Amino acid sequence: MRKTIYLKFLIAYIIFGCFGFVAVATFSSNLTLEHETRVTAERLYKEASLISSTYASDLYNNAITVESMYKELKTLSVYLDASIWIVNPSGTVLVNSLTPPDLNHPEMIEGFDPSITSSSYYVINDFFGEFSEDMLGVYSPIVSNYTTKGYVIIHQSYSDLRSRSDKYLSITYITLIVLLFLSLIILLFFTEVFYIPLRKIITATEQYAAGNYHYEFSVDSQDEMGYLSATLNYMAGEIAASEDTQKKFVANVSHDFRSPLTSIRGYLEAMLDGTIPPELHEKYLRIVLNETDRLTKLTNSLLTLNNLNTKGMVLEMSDFDMNRIIRDTVATFEGTCRKKQISIDLILIGESLYVHGDMSKIQQVLYNLLDNAIKFSGANSTITIETREKNNKLFVSVKDQGIGIPKDSINQIFDRFYKTDLSRGKDKKGTGLGLSITKEIIHSHGENINVVSTEGVGTEFTFSLQETDPDTADEIEDKLEDERESGTQS
Repeated sequence: MRKTIYLKFLIAYIIFGCFGFVAVATFSSNLTLEHETRVTAERLYKEASLISSTYASDLYNNAITVESMYKELKTLSVYLDASIWIVNPSGTVLVNSLTPPDLNHPEMIEGFDPSITSSSYYVINDFFGEFSEDMLGVYSPIVSNYTTKGYVIIHQSYSDLRSRSDKYLSITYITLIVLLFLSLIILLFFTEVFYIPLRKIITATEQYAAGNYHYEFSVDSQDEMGYLSATLNYMAGEIAASEDTQKKFVANVSHDFRSPLTSIRGYLEAMLDGTIPPELHEKYLRIVLNETDRLTKLTNSLLTLNNLNTKGMVLEMSDFDMNRIIRDTVATFEGTCRKKQISIDLILIGESLYVHGDMSKIQQVLYNLLDNAIKFSGANSTITIETREKNNKLFVSVKDQGIGIPKDSINQIFDRFYKTDLSRGKDKKGTGLGLSITKEIIHSHGENINVVSTEGVGTEFTFSLQETDPDTADEIEDKLEDERESGTQS
C-alpha cells in the first residue's frame, strides 16, 4: 500500500495526540503535584513559624495553659484543614489538635527525630507510624534563649494534595483536548488547501505521463498551488500543440516529398515500359528534372530552418548598405517580373542607408518576401518596397497587390509548411517554409516582422533592423569613396 502524505500527516496528528496525553499523564502530573506540594508546604511553614513565635512560646513561658493552647490550635487546624502538633525534642506530645490533651498520660512518639527534615523544611512520611497514610509535614522549631524547646509540626494529608493536583491536571487534560480539536482545523485546512489540489495535480501529471495532454483540471486558488496548476495546464497545452505541430510537420514533409517522388516514379516507369514513346523522353525527363529541383529546394529549406533553430547560431554581423541589398535583390527578379508584367517601386531613404546585421541572411529575407509577393500577384500589378526610419531602427516593408491572406490564417502563415487555402492553387512549387525561415532570421537578429493583409487587396510584410551609428556609416562611406577614386585613377 502506498503511503500518502495525507496518511502520514494523519498518523503524525494521532501520534501528537497520544504523546500529548502521555506527557500530561507523566511529566505534567509530577510537575503539578510537586508544585502543589511546595506551595502548600510554604503556606503551612509560615503558619507553623507564626505559631512557634506566638502561642508555642507563650506555652513554654507558662503564659498560656495546655487546654487553652489546644482550643486555639483546634480552631486553627480546622481553618488550615491540617493537624497541628507541639512536640518536645524527646518526642513527648504536648498538644495535638486531633485529640484533647491528657496531662497525666501524655502521648509519646517512638523514635522521634526532628533531623529527618534534613536541609528541607518539610517531609512526606507517616510521621513515625502515627498516621496510616503519608502526610505532608512541616517543622518549625520553638526557640527561647537560643535554645530549642520543642517543635510546631503541621500535617496535611498527602492524598488531599494529590486530589487537588488531579483537579488542576483535569484542567490540563481539558485544555489539551480543546487544543487537539482546534488543531483539526489545521488538518482540514491542509486537506482543502494542500492535499486536494495536490491530488488533482498528481492525477494530471499521471495523465500527461500517459500521453493525454488534453486532460484539463483547475485549482481555485490564488497561491502557489493555483499558480502551479495553471503552469501545468499551460505546459500540457504547449506540449499538445507541439505534438500536433510535429504531426502536421511529418504529414506535410511526407506529402511534399511523396508528390514529386510519385511523379518521378510514374514518368520513369512509363518511359521504361514504352507507354511514353522515345521521342517524348526529353520532354518528360525535363519534368522529372523539375521535380528533382523541387525536392532539392525542399531539402535545402529544411536544412536552413534546422540550422536557424540550432541554439547558439552564429551570425556574421557587419555594417552594410541596405539600399544596395534591396536593389540587388530586385534585380534578380527582373526576368520574372517582365514575364508576369509586374512592376516594382522602390521608395528608399537616401542613396545609401547602413544597418547592422548578417548581410547574406537579410538578403535571403528580402528574397523570400519578394518571391512570395511576385508569386501571389496578378499581371499588371505593382509591388512596393519602402524603407522608413524611427528611433534608430530601419523598417523595411514589402507590399503587393495580390490575393491577400484570410483573417483566420494570419497567425499561422509563419508556421512550417503552412499554406492558406487561397494559395494552394497558385503555389504549386512552394515548400511552405519560406516565411518560417524569414521569421527565424529576423528573430535571430533580435528584431520583429509583422504582416497586414486584406483578401483581394494585398499583403504587406514589415521587418525591422538596427541602424548603424551615423559616425560609423560616414567612415564606411569615406572608405568606399576612397576605393572608388583609387579605382578610377588606376
